[in-house]
Amino acid sequence: MSDSSDIILDKGGIALALDEMAARIAASRAPEPLALVGLLSRGDIVARRLASRLEASGREALCGAIDISLYRDDMFNLENRPALRSSDLPFSTDGMRLVLVDDVLFTGRTVRAALNAVFDYGRPARVELACLIDRGGRELPVRADYVGLTLNDPARPVKLSLEETDGVDRVISAPLQP
Repeated sequence: MSDSSDIILDKGGIALALDEMAARIAASRAPEPLALVGLLSRGDIVARRLASRLEASGREALCGAIDISLYRDDMFNLENRPALRSSDLPFSTDGMRLVLVDDVLFTGRTVRAALNAVFDYGRPARVELACLIDRGGRELPVRADYVGLTLNDPARPVKLSLEETDGVDRVISAPLQP
């Protein structure tokens, strides 16, 4: 990490943000059964952490993960093709209150792709969105229902590291490369 990078959230900050998100999800008393569906590759980790917190508070939530690689609108424009991973959605989404979970919300294009993917699995009663970090900078009319931290500088890159994949929990903001 360079000297000009800023730590936005450390392990404790991420844990607190997830606690608050889980409490807001649990507080919504929608009548449908609840399922959290994380977007691979870090949204699924955030979803599992949220599901664990919901379970600890007595709120039952199914948890799954989907790969949206084939639904991306820029897949054929990318220099490096995204690696395909296996989705893990071991339940029907029909009639569910489905909360899509992503790590960082930026342009909204990933969420658009996720919505297309989700409807290939069934017809949920409602779809909500939870994101650990909202960077701003939308290109599509997408808004998260549950957000851990909202940033006001969409031009500044954000990197989320999670213990399960990166060995450490933190969110850093680094300056743009010249």
